[in-house]
Amino acid sequence: GALGKQENCQVAVTLTLANEAGSVPAAYRLYLPEGWATDPQRRRAAGVPDAVPFRTKWELALEQVAALQRAGLPPAPVVADAGYGVVTAFRDALTEQGIPYVVGVTGETSVWPPGVTPLGPARWRGRGRPPTRLRRTRRHHPLPIKTLAADLPSRAWRTVTWRQGTRGAMRSRFAWLRVRPAHRDANRQRPRPVEWLLIEWPRGEPEPTKCWLSTLPEATPVSQLVRLAKLRWRIERDYQEVKGEFGLDHFEG
Repeated sequence: GALGKQENCQVAVTLTLANEAGSVPAAYRLYLPEGWATDPQRRRAAGVPDAVPFRTKWELALEQVAALQRAGLPPAPVVADAGYGVVTAFRDALTEQGIPYVVGVTGETSVWPPGVTPLGPARWRGRGRPPTRLRRTRRHHPLPIKTLAADLPSRAWRTVTWRQGTRGAMRSRFAWLRVRPAHRDANRQRPRPVEWLLIEWPRGEPEPTKCWLSTLPEATPVSQLVRLAKLRWRIERDYQEVKGEFGLDHFEG
């Protein structure tokens, strides 16, 4: 599935089922902003039922995925943009449910470089409880993805074609490596598992343009990683079609 949000209004969370042959919108849930959810006067004026609580967009997305699973949808990776991918709780929830993902993140997202892990707990000095949390120091710390990308050698980058578009082959320059996400791992007792980091940095651009984290198996070829990362274009196309064919844009506000 490909997750998205209505860009013009930020009022809905949607899920599209997609494969190489086509795509179909499968879930659409209005998003109630927290400012509205906690304002009784606004709720009454808009007719919002008392039973509708505030839910974040990523929580609504997880509910949509779970509903489709209960309906018998075959297992499939979740593809989402950075609006969802930067939320560590969203990624963790998918992993807990055994659902692989390919989700966008930002260049500021911190990761441990390949082969590097957080330091173990500090040495116990005989007083208080023995330390159990992971550590980082000024010299031993994770890096923002954009910093890691800038330090990669030229041989780490390769041009990959993911599909044929109306104007010819869709291709760009990518690097892919195995890393550990580092979000708040100083509060953890074990390092986060290793997963894929995919970075797109077209020639001529001053810095990477897109980054993704993925829990697809280690043996996944880069062509598959890129294809799934780029599959989210279908949800944008579906938005245009439902606007043109069903008048979705008539209800924006």
